[in-house]
Amino acid sequence: MQTVNVLLAWTTIVNMVNGIFGELPNLVLAFLIFFGFYLIGKRTNTVVRIMTDKRQKARNAGMVLGKLAESGVITAGILVALTIAIPTFQPGSLIQLLGIGSVAIGFAFHDIFQNFLAGILLLLTGPFHVGDEISVDKYEGTVEDIETRATTLRTYDGRRIVIPNSDLFTNSVTVYTAFRLRQIQCELVIDYDEDIQQVKTLLVGALQGIENVAQEPAAEVLVTAITGSGIVLQISCWTALLLQRQILRLQDNILTTVKDTLVANNIQLPTQTQKILLERLHTSKNGSMPEETPVIDMTNMP
Repeated sequence: MQTVNVLLAWTTIVNMVNGIFGELPNLVLAFLIFFGFYLIGKRTNTVVRIMTDKRQKARNAGMVLGKLAESGVITAGILVALTIAIPTFQPGSLIQLLGIGSVAIGFAFHDIFQNFLAGILLLLTGPFHVGDEISVDKYEGTVEDIETRATTLRTYDGRRIVIPNSDLFTNSVTVYTAFRLRQIQCELVIDYDEDIQQVKTLLVGALQGIENVAQEPAAEVLVTAITGSGIVLQISCWTALLLQRQILRLQDNILTTVKDTLVANNIQLPTQTQKILLERLHTSKNGSMPEETPVIDMTNMP
């Protein structure tokens, strides 16, 4: 029967504990050095962003440079900490190992690298910025943050959506706040009997009196089509309001004003007319085949 050498096991445990305590100063020093590099990296990112926040065009580039500087400083801190904690560790060996396994790593982290590169390109090209209101696919809201992996969107109903940067880079994105002015358009159908020029003058005057409607470019009312139901007018005006909620409130104000103007000036909107054809069958005096006598009844339906 094989006996257990308790003394040997105890000696091994004691040597391990002594080794850990012997390396403890190096581990603590390595942790402190890494923590210092981590703080320096965060501070570097903040400084770069502060330097570029004053210029809108350089803001996204500052985010890229800040994140890259932070990642570089933290990576350097990891290498230094490993060198102190593990004296036999050599950064050159790690780089060589990464070079050998780069193909496998590329396949394993394909999506991560794709989103990272897309995030860098988005930050450099700057199609939109933090605080812009955008619409992509079925999501619409305000950009909260643009990271190297994903972009965070706050929807109008209070949800947070995290969209991978590769989706933003490959799909069409609508930026509502890209320019200083936005245009609001709506359509109106009036009756054939109405004076088109009079209606145009009344509506343009009403639009000019609405708060937040820009005076330049001026509001316009244009005839866009003549259909079977009436004359189609397109009402368009510009505003300096950019947020979507503000636009919706202004559009509500515009439509309400247009309706009140039409009512106050007795402008008639077209009503749909439906014709109903009734057929009555009766027999002729000579007993021939029944004849059809149409009776037309016209009913106006609003």
